[in-house]
Amino acid sequence: MRIGVLTGGGDCPGLNAVIRAVVRKGVEVHGHQFVGFRDGWKGPLEGLTMELGVEQTRGILPRGGTILGSSRTNVMKVENGVERVRDNLQAAGVDALIAIGGEDTLGVATQLAAAGLTVVGVPKTIDNDLNATDYTFGFDTAVQIAVDAIDRLHTTAESHHRALIVEVMGRHAGWIALHSGLAGGANVILIPERPFDIDKVCEYVEARFARQFAPILVVAEGAQPKEGTLALQTGDLDAFGHVRLGGIGQVLEREIQARTGYESRQTVLGHVQRGGTPTAYDRVLATRFGLAAADAVHEGVSGVMVALQGTDIVRVPLQEATKELKTVPVERYAEAEVFFG
Repeated sequence: MRIGVLTGGGDCPGLNAVIRAVVRKGVEVHGHQFVGFRDGWKGPLEGLTMELGVEQTRGILPRGGTILGSSRTNVMKVENGVERVRDNLQAAGVDALIAIGGEDTLGVATQLAAAGLTVVGVPKTIDNDLNATDYTFGFDTAVQIAVDAIDRLHTTAESHHRALIVEVMGRHAGWIALHSGLAGGANVILIPERPFDIDKVCEYVEARFARQFAPILVVAEGAQPKEGTLALQTGDLDAFGHVRLGGIGQVLEREIQARTGYESRQTVLGHVQRGGTPTAYDRVLATRFGLAAADAVHEGVSGVMVALQGTDIVRVPLQEATKELKTVPVERYAEAEVFFG
């Protein structure tokens, strides 16, 4: 069997670990051949391929990014997209496809599987917002990077008596903000799932200063005030219709300083959270996902995603994994609220 592999969406620590595991088990255990499709769904759309074997995957386990490249190309937005993908897979002699990606990449995979192509998905998102899996690889690395930044910011906040705002990724789900804020000892955590009251936020800031400490606020990029306004960096949309978010940290910096009189500064971690070497946890999880994906295509399974449930790697329908986002539940946020102020 000849199997295609692609990585789509934003880059993420652990992608190369998945690729390595897929190829190693697929070649050495199952005896299959592999071809890499470059730059996400753009690869199958345009027939962009690269050789992908054991030699090409040596030494990539600790490397961030993806050797296959990535993009946010949406097959469903391209005229005759499904037919073009089908034709290019046939031209490359590909019998099955492993798609490694998040909500958008696996959404396309779901539709291609429904159209009759053999597709297996691997969940990838630093936001940890994919349904039907307890964790996605890349999330642990993103949280650790954020916690390292928060730990460093505590000292400068105390030295200068400032309120420091740390803006982290999280468009619709606040998992990174929740976990990094809890681990980093933040005094306020703001997430998209819970519109915030700016007056209450300022109360927390003043209470922290009253105890002779400087506050740290962790805010997800998609957090909004109760009025429902959204801080946007631009009005541009990507191929999947997502608005580019950003700027909520700047809004908080301005409002906190104006309302409390305390000097405030924002730090936007941005794409720093995506880059660099994956943590040990993400390397192991990504490797297990890759091994399970290789087994799934070997068995001729299609329309499924490998997932972590408890400590087990299982298979779930792609449709179940992409039908809705996994957001932070009320009870998890309540745990963090104990430490606010």
